[in-house]
Amino acid sequence: MHETSPVPTAPASAAARPHTGAIRTLGANPTTAPIVLHPGDSLSTARRVMYIILLGALTALGPFTIDLYLPAFPVLEADFQTSAAAIQLTLTGTMIGFALGQLVVGPLSDKVGRRVPLIVVTALHVLASAAAAFAPTLELLSVARVLMGAGAAAGGVVAAAIVRDLFGGRRLVVMLSRLALVSGVAPVVAPLIGSGLLAVMPWRGLFLVLALYGAVMLVCALIFLPETLPRARRQEKGSTTVLQRYRSVLGDRVFIGVLIIGGMTFSGLFSYLSASSFLFQQTYGFDAQQYGLLFAINSVGVVIGVQTASRLATRFGPQWVLAISTGVLVLAATTIIIGDLLGAGLWGVIIPLFVFMTACGFTFPCVQVLALDRHGKAAGTAQSLIGAVNFGVAGLVSPVVGWVAGEAGITPTTMATVMVGCSIIAVLSLWIVVRPKTVAQLAP
Repeated sequence: MHETSPVPTAPASAAARPHTGAIRTLGANPTTAPIVLHPGDSLSTARRVMYIILLGALTALGPFTIDLYLPAFPVLEADFQTSAAAIQLTLTGTMIGFALGQLVVGPLSDKVGRRVPLIVVTALHVLASAAAAFAPTLELLSVARVLMGAGAAAGGVVAAAIVRDLFGGRRLVVMLSRLALVSGVAPVVAPLIGSGLLAVMPWRGLFLVLALYGAVMLVCALIFLPETLPRARRQEKGSTTVLQRYRSVLGDRVFIGVLIIGGMTFSGLFSYLSASSFLFQQTYGFDAQQYGLLFAINSVGVVIGVQTASRLATRFGPQWVLAISTGVLVLAATTIIIGDLLGAGLWGVIIPLFVFMTACGFTFPCVQVLALDRHGKAAGTAQSLIGAVNFGVAGLVSPVVGWVAGEAGITPTTMATVMVGCSIIAVLSLWIVVRPKTVAQLAP
């Protein structure tokens, strides 16, 4: 497919400055042409829906790659005759591969365009998934999982960068909220789907399903996804090297602050995800289907949070939504510990856990909006840093739950202790680094 922009755009100098003035569609009478602030404003509703579906599916590839096999942890432990900690390390390896892959794909997509990195890296995911399905040892499975993570990295980075190429201001909030909904719900829904698949296939079949998923995304990208970053935008002065892009993004105090908030929120979420299979299936006696149902219930909380946050952010500002959601994260995780110490049982865990997941849903889209709205010229780089920190830090923090538990095993308190620590760091970052009163309101 030849390189083209999916919508009519203004000359490169104007397209590179989405917030400096209106852009008229080319070829129209300048006295009657509709004025659009951003290229995506001229997209039809059907075209916009197509982008939401396709980009959402690409965004979900990463979380599904990471979490689809969580219900199989006890089976993997028995099959390979190893420890729970060793199985958790395969999750850590996947997340680290996912994080490092994003650091490569993001800046590359700003340099050469969105499509080529997406296609090449997604092809890697398909091959690595097939290798994981037939891995004879835990060591080879671990290597395949790292490559799967790296191969899934392009989806979320490129999807968010494409949205930033096309939209800005409040419409950017709406579009990113759709991707944030996928990013937040997919890690929770993936184990639910994985538990259902385990009822009809062995654990190796999960990786074949992921290979098929990646292959479908690869074909869809080749057929339906045009290039959204014009050549002129890639060659702009001051944005031609990876170092310059990173320097621009990392020199922004607000970006650094929301980067920490996003990383800590994901770390709290994945502390729960990495511990939940052992906690609910071994401690509370859930079977795979009951465990999946719990994830389905929590996914409702994430959906509520994301959808509500997108509306509140456009009215009050994403920074003020974060002021509430990060505080709720601390309170909900603390309540899990208190309930466990007081002997509140299962309900003392799952109720505050639902609140915690809902607060995560409020947080995710606001982090993305504050980060990307400020860095349209380096959207790929900015999103790669968000993804790398989210999943890389979460991958390092998640095994801490097992370390804190030790030989005594995972309990609600050991899981929630890590969640509390991550949430407190997020709160401190918001008020000390971001400083909500200094953040400007979103443009129209």
